[in-house]
Amino acid sequence: MPTIHVAHSPDSDDAFMFYALATGKIDTGGIEFVHELQDIETLNRRALAAELEVTAVSIHAYAYLSDRYMLLPHGASMGEGYGPRLVAREPLTPEQLAGRTVAVPGVLTSAYLALRLFAPGAETVVVPFDEIMERVAAGEHEVGLLIHEGQLTYQDHGLHLIADLGEWWAAGNQGLPLPLGGNAIRRDLGPELISRVSQILRESIAYGLENRKAGLDHARSYGRGLDEAQTDEFVGMYVNQRTLDYGDDGRRAVRLFLERGYQAGIIPHPVDVQFAD
Repeated sequence: MPTIHVAHSPDSDDAFMFYALATGKIDTGGIEFVHELQDIETLNRRALAAELEVTAVSIHAYAYLSDRYMLLPHGASMGEGYGPRLVAREPLTPEQLAGRTVAVPGVLTSAYLALRLFAPGAETVVVPFDEIMERVAAGEHEVGLLIHEGQLTYQDHGLHLIADLGEWWAAGNQGLPLPLGGNAIRRDLGPELISRVSQILRESIAYGLENRKAGLDHARSYGRGLDEAQTDEFVGMYVNQRTLDYGDDGRRAVRLFLERGYQAGIIPHPVDVQFAD
């Protein structure tokens, strides 16, 4: 039977998504799944080398992976009027970002693409995602772009919100969600195995949603600095019915996001987005 490496971020939302698979709650039909946990920018880089059969990827990174991977129709992290947040030690307006340096979690992240679309004049420096908040609070960087749990806890560090990029995106794009992350599967697995793996992974997400308390108990150990209520809120933001299927508007948002990146000259080529239906 095949072995499928499934890679995802060590975060509470991904832990919740893969809870049933990681703890043997669902039948895998003899397929062995090996979990690998790394930060999203590392996974983006590994996907460029096609190392992993299934991996979480940034939607921005998919622009450079579409010849080797398809997006699974489930597993999406979408910002429904919320998303990565720009923060600083002192109150700033979006107009004041021009020429300032923003600490970002990686140039292949969707947060980075959204920032480049939002504030083309900003400079960037790459910082590990889980160090950005502390470094901005310490004055090491002027502005930080927060993903994952920092979106909920930045005020605890005395930081001020400049802009929520998910809110900005929705306001300018007819309320469409901001595509952040997805699960990608390698094309060379072939249609039959892709279909089987896809069904199992969807069952894992559905099991977590149907057994929310148990899933949250599992996810809490991955929620850096989040209490029980915050873990519940954060998981609810990024694992929901949208995660079971992008929906037509979600797929449209993915294509529009990457098209805007191409039109702005950030992505060097048009992207053929394909879902493994």
